[in-house]
Amino acid sequence: MAAHRKPKQSPLGGQAARTAATLALASAATATLFEGSGHAEPRLTPAQVKAKVDRLYQEAEVATEKYNGAKEQADQARGALDRLRDEAARRTERLNTVRNGLGSIAAAQYRSGGLDPAVQLALTSDPEQYLERAALAEKAGARQAAAISSVQRELAGIRQLRAESAERLTQLRGHEADLRRQKAAVQGKLEEARTLLARLTAEERARYEAAAAGSGRDGAEGSAGATGERADRTSAPRGPVTAPNSRAAQAIAFAHDQIGKPYVWGATGPSAYDCSGLTQAAWRSAGVALPRTTYTQINAGRRVSRSELAPGDLVFFYSGISHVGLYIGGGQMIHAPRPGAPVRIAPIDEMPFAGATRVG
Repeated sequence: MAAHRKPKQSPLGGQAARTAATLALASAATATLFEGSGHAEPRLTPAQVKAKVDRLYQEAEVATEKYNGAKEQADQARGALDRLRDEAARRTERLNTVRNGLGSIAAAQYRSGGLDPAVQLALTSDPEQYLERAALAEKAGARQAAAISSVQRELAGIRQLRAESAERLTQLRGHEADLRRQKAAVQGKLEEARTLLARLTAEERARYEAAAAGSGRDGAEGSAGATGERADRTSAPRGPVTAPNSRAAQAIAFAHDQIGKPYVWGATGPSAYDCSGLTQAAWRSAGVALPRTTYTQINAGRRVSRSELAPGDLVFFYSGISHVGLYIGGGQMIHAPRPGAPVRIAPIDEMPFAGATRVG
């Protein structure tokens, strides 16, 4: 009788075999996916690059204004701390002077033996002389009591100053930490924008930079090359500006003289500006002190509607109030746009309008 052999079976049978097959197919698909996407990111069109870069620059400007605010707060805290330390040093000097006086009184008493007035009277042969000396001793005691009170006051004042200094130092360190965070945020956004721009061809980059520099937009803006060079001042209208008062006229004249200077984040002039640095400097030239940031400048005067705009008004953009320009009339402003785009004249319609303030 012939022997019946059992057919060979796979080590993985039934459901196990099907599971293994599924895993193998999934692995192959995953490998194919990574091979297709790991070597290079899909190439963006110039329009997509422009949109991303513009968004990054706007985000960098938001971070710049936060940096400006943190820097202003750090400077104020540092100034307050320095003043507290100076006052503590003056009080310490006064304390040492009073202490030296007390030391002199104590030494004099030690040398005189600190005799009781009754004993001094018994020993003196001249009562009138004793009375004179007793009056002097009483005055010396009063001076000593006053000196002790003065020491106590100075010590209490110094303790208070030291406590305030410690609080200011804590605030300063917090502002400095915020300053470092905002600086890193700005630099990160700008570096990401530079990386994206580097993916453009030379021709595409030139077109982008020419557009960003404002070559001929509405016939009112200066031009600059890819390096962000100074714009041609003659391309902007230089006719008389009807300002509501002499201070507004001076602010506009100052801003006009800055046309073509580069945008540098955190800069307040005189060789470069960011947006709020330019408006602050313009109004400072007219004798008006503005705060440092866009979101504080908008509250520095009286709010006006778009229909009420007059030359010299501050005009603000984006929902976060992250950009500001100086209105010069005719729907135009002078502003510092962003890196690579110098100070220039531009229409206020080129960005989402958020509000306006009248100062001066």
